[in-house]
Amino acid sequence: VPHGKQENPIYAAMLESVDTSVGRIVAKLEQLGLRENTLVIFTSDNGGLATLEGANTPATNNGPLREGKGWLYEGGIRVPLIMSGPGIAKAADGKPARTDKTPVWSCDILPTVLELAGLKPAAPIDGASLAGLLKENAAPQREALYWHYPHYANQGGKPGGAVRAGQWKLIEFYENGRRELFDVSAGGGESRNWAAEKPEVVAELAGKLDAWR
Repeated sequence: VPHGKQENPIYAAMLESVDTSVGRIVAKLEQLGLRENTLVIFTSDNGGLATLEGANTPATNNGPLREGKGWLYEGGIRVPLIMSGPGIAKAADGKPARTDKTPVWSCDILPTVLELAGLKPAAPIDGASLAGLLKENAAPQREALYWHYPHYANQGGKPGGAVRAGQWKLIEFYENGRRELFDVSAGGGESRNWAAEKPEVVAELAGKLDAWR
């Protein structure tokens, strides 16, 4: 199978199995009368594997996102997040399902679940509750999102960190201090590095990332 094409039957079978399994869980919730009192969350810990790791390891194509699992580019950290449950606001046209482009991260899941359950965290935690976004389309107010990946990946990724604030995303490589700046509002291709043209943005985001670490 040529690298970069979604033609792997093993990978397709795995996806079908996941889809079937999610359907079984939802069907069981409905059977038990729990569907209207349950928040179902579907997400992932990383983007699809886009690097061949041997003849028997399926790889996928995350295009137009750049790279995949093991990288700080969008193909590695942008993942699906689907939430279904009671009290979630409908789309503007009245349809039950809607898509929201608000950037969030996995650390938001815990405070979201706590708030929806009427509970408060026992200690300060990372992340922001998405309850307002789910119920009233009110996005959480924060200045940036952060990632820390301090090790080597067998997919080729190197130790680094990233920060996203508004349209800009900065990746910093820990080995040599190299910094890459991308305008993620233009999509996830990350083909143009703006670092040399926007040194003030690089300095601002690098400072945020350093302070966060």
